Amino acid sequence: MTLPISFEFFPPKTPEGADKLRTVRQALYAKSPEFCSVTFGAGGSTQEGTFSTVSEILAEGQQAASHFSCIGATKARVREQLATLKGMGVNRLVALRGDLPSGYGAGGEFSYASDLVAFIRAETGDHFHIEVAAYPEIHPQARSAEADLKAYVTKVKAGANSAITQYFYNSDAYFRFVDDAHKLGADVPVVPGIMPITNSSQLLRFSDACGAEIPRWIRLRLQGFGDDTASIKAFGLDVVTDLCDQLRTAGVPGLHFYSMNQSAPVLAVLNRLGL
Repeated sequence: MTLPISFEFFPPKTPEGADKLRTVRQALYAKSPEFCSVTFGAGGSTQEGTFSTVSEILAEGQQAASHFSCIGATKARVREQLATLKGMGVNRLVALRGDLPSGYGAGGEFSYASDLVAFIRAETGDHFHIEVAAYPEIHPQARSAEADLKAYVTKVKAGANSAITQYFYNSDAYFRFVDDAHKLGADVPVVPGIMPITNSSQLLRFSDACGAEIPRWIRLRLQGFGDDTASIKAFGLDVVTDLCDQLRTAGVPGLHFYSMNQSAPVLAVLNRLGL
């Protein structure tokens, strides 16, 4: 049986970026993804870019999932956006709380992603397949590991169909998270999020910001390569392929690749895995 794969893109900011992303998508479509998701900026700041990228993916004959964040949003606004997506032919959403743009107060009618999931279900029934975020290494803003797990279970019970994780490089964290969630009755598929390693300073910066743990041995090896890009990429390919292989052997429900709008690093991993 083939392992389902999916890819995440972010909305390009320039016409050149949009052209580049079209080329990237075509290269990745060769791997027959289950769907492609498109991120939503803080407070929905990239909504127009998100929806137009989603629209292009659909027009290219692929399944598209729009990220959808609710922080700072009103129910009327969310209702309107759901109608727009439905009209476009979207039937998959990644429902998130999201971040407020800097300088904004809280506001809005949704406090948590679980509120958004429940609202989407109430408004649209089963029209959308709803993905939620999972944090095997604990959300950076969670009060505790237990509180984070409870928040995840609440999202699932509010009507999520499946989850995609924050990226990680320690498979034990993923397996423990899935086991703990199952014990609390949240038994939807949890798809691991995979981040290829191509640039050590960018990865370390990202990981510090989002709370993803870079195991010490990986961090030290990356730092040891300095500016040797070829060695960083070769090492990163080994690490990420090995991680995906462990996950595949354990029977995960799929792999979701954070492409960073690049095809080569993802294709290198998939080709190495024989997918």
